[in-house]
Amino acid sequence: MAKDVKPTRKNLMAIEDRIELSERGHDTLEQKRDGLIMEFMDILDQAQDVRSEVSENYETAQRKIDMARAMEGDVAVRGAAAALKEHPEITTQSKNIMGVVVPQIESSKVKKSLDERGYGLLGSSARIDEAADAYEELLEKVILAAEVETAMKKMLTEIETTKRRVNALEFTLLPTLYENQEYIEQKLEEQEREEIFRMKKIKAKKEEEEKAEAEEAAAAVAAAETEEPEPAD
Repeated sequence: MAKDVKPTRKNLMAIEDRIELSERGHDTLEQKRDGLIMEFMDILDQAQDVRSEVSENYETAQRKIDMARAMEGDVAVRGAAAALKEHPEITTQSKNIMGVVVPQIESSKVKKSLDERGYGLLGSSARIDEAADAYEELLEKVILAAEVETAMKKMLTEIETTKRRVNALEFTLLPTLYENQEYIEQKLEEQEREEIFRMKKIKAKKEEEEKAEAEEAAAAVAAAETEEPEPAD
């Protein structure tokens, strides 16, 4: 509270420095918040597109696998799946977006040629190949969705953190500093007025004393001049 602040010029200068620093920090955080929101909106658009693509690819993959099961049988489909020798590999790196570190997921060996799937041309069929293609495309979209969704969550967390800091500065710290600054300035002005009033009183009293002394001296001179001289012998 303002009343807890000692009204001195030293404290006033310190508060003014804190206000300047806090205002700069507030402006910087506001710019960061606005930049993060813009980046988040771009990622959100991308996430919505990816979600739609994942949903579409999932439905396509389900239709393809159902068709393969119906035409070739579960045994053939399971056999083709079990023949896979090289599984997809996923590596994660990171990238920086407005000071927020988000993951960057890279995948390899997701899409495979017929001879890389392990079941060979004789153990396969067009239906199984189409189902495999559909699930490989679905897996790629799922990996992309994981990257985008994670980035979106991290960005949202950072936005909320930055907003809290902006609000803390704008609605708590800066108003308190402004209040303290105004309180000290008012107290210093009061002290200055009191000091001026005190100095005027001292000056007036001194002038009165000097005037009284001058009057006494003048009276003494006048009295000396009016004294009768002593008669000579």
